Amino acid sequence: MQTKLSTKGQVVLPNSIRQKLGLQAGDQLDAEIQGDRVTLTPRRKRARKPKIVADRLTRLPVLNAGPDAPPLTSEQVHAIFDEFP
Repeated sequence: MQTKLSTKGQVVLPNSIRQKLGLQAGDQLDAEIQGDRVTLTPRRKRARKPKIVADRLTRLPVLNAGPDAPPLTSEQVHAIFDEFP
């Protein structure tokens, strides 16, 4: 995947990378030089709260806890659905 450096020294991370890592505007990254490479590492993972969102294709409600979220217990799922309007 390719991106480029702006005249201000800014780099845009492709959306697929931001989504996979759960990065959002304002998240802090550590930048390091490793040989001839620049490595960006998120400082900490954002705590994710499972939520109900509309599916992109069907527009039906689905439970989304993010790509790296731990498994939910039945009780947690019931509590989330109890909050659903």
